[in-house]
Amino acid sequence: MGSAGEKLDLELDEEIPFSSSQGTIKIDSLHYEAPHIASPRSYRSTRVLRKMYEISLLRSIYIVIIKAKINVLLPFGPLAILLHYLTGKHTWVFFFSLLGITPLAERLGYATEQLAFYTGSTVGGLLNATFGNATEMIISLYALNNGMMRVVKQSLLGSILSNMLLVLGCAFFSGGIIHHQKVQVFNKATAIVNSGLLLMAVMGLLFPAVLHFTHTELHFGKSQLALSRFSSCIMLVAYASYLFFQLKSQPNLYSSVSEDEEHNSADYEEEEAPEITQWEAIGWLAFLTIWISVLSGYLVDAIEGASDSLNMPMSFISVILLPIVGNAAEHASAIMFAMKDKLDITLGVAIGSSTQISMFVIPFCVVVGWFMGKPMDLNFQLFETATLFITVLVVAFMLQEGTSNYFKGLMLILCYLIVAASFFVHVDPSNDAD
Repeated sequence: MGSAGEKLDLELDEEIPFSSSQGTIKIDSLHYEAPHIASPRSYRSTRVLRKMYEISLLRSIYIVIIKAKINVLLPFGPLAILLHYLTGKHTWVFFFSLLGITPLAERLGYATEQLAFYTGSTVGGLLNATFGNATEMIISLYALNNGMMRVVKQSLLGSILSNMLLVLGCAFFSGGIIHHQKVQVFNKATAIVNSGLLLMAVMGLLFPAVLHFTHTELHFGKSQLALSRFSSCIMLVAYASYLFFQLKSQPNLYSSVSEDEEHNSADYEEEEAPEITQWEAIGWLAFLTIWISVLSGYLVDAIEGASDSLNMPMSFISVILLPIVGNAAEHASAIMFAMKDKLDITLGVAIGSSTQISMFVIPFCVVVGWFMGKPMDLNFQLFETATLFITVLVVAFMLQEGTSNYFKGLMLILCYLIVAASFFVHVDPSNDAD
């Protein structure tokens, strides 16, 4: 009997050390559920899995939040919120909100790029353009809710101009400098389709403006609004058809024309492995979008006060400053892909983003304003519409050959400087209906 008791004590002593903090639980389980005793190996594997998850989460936080140098600007976001409630100085709130949103927009592009590894290049380019425009869409919806239609129109117009001239120009210039020994090529068919969509967007914006300024409306003040809403619905249908055409109907049209693409992808295969998992990328996209939406509210509230304090035209702030911040993600991605000689992805980011804003975001804002009871229309004034029309023509001529070099990039950048100077001396008409 003594030996049997000693054996029982030894068995209990062997079971308890697996988790000293849960020793009593293990004894109770021995007494009541002896057939279901977990083996030491299962406890070790559970702990290992939990440890691996913690390490993966910490690594994801380090890569997304700490590793990038641009994240030194992240504290400016909370600082802008504090200044809003403590001082109420619109100038500081505006600039600190701009600084705080900049790294968030860049990180949003990074998370989208990581997600593109799991979705493929075509869907990845669409995701990059979509989430790259999330900042502009959030800012526009906040401004639209506050009745600031001119800010909505000018910020979206500025985003199109920034993507087509500044982002694409910097990408062409950087890629041309890095690969100066050869001619960079891209899919000319893709560029032509996007140029056609952009010209259709110009048509949608041009007629309401001409109708208004020529005083040929059937019902003054109402006809241009009705035309804008009808044209917006048509543009949304056209964009949906474009997505179906791109993703389902003829996806081969959007494949790379470069014969060296497969060889180049082999060279970059090792360094282009995803750094975070698919679900981590989705989680970061949700978190960053929410944080951008919070800061966008404070940014929109401070625009008018900052314009008055700095004696700076609202048009310059809306068309130049806001889009540069909102396009931080596209800017970084387009330059990076151009330097890797992947101009098809660069065009998908820059021109694709402009197409999405002109054919989806702007009509979407008109429809949302319709449901909100806001008189949001497509009358972007003659000055803005003419600027967009000339920009689309310039970019279309640059893309018609299907080749790129640093000189074309420099020309686009210089064109953007002319546009920026024009809006710095431009003042909205005093009789603006908005």
